[in-house]
Amino acid sequence: MPPHPKRKHSKGRRDRRRAHDALQAQNLVACPNCGEMRLPHTVCPNCGQYKGREVIEVEKKK
Repeated sequence: MPPHPKRKHSKGRRDRRRAHDALQAQNLVACPNCGEMRLPHTVCPNCGQYKGREVIEVEKKK
């Protein structure tokens, strides 16, 4: 049988443990080329540019 706690943990102690479990919003920046929001330090999925040069070719929608 696994060990069981001797005393009940208080609600405050439980909630302090869970203080860091909340979801955080992603840090998005605007692409300087097309203005689309993207993650920092990544290639823009909309235009394929990174640091002012085209890294990947993106098909244009007709």
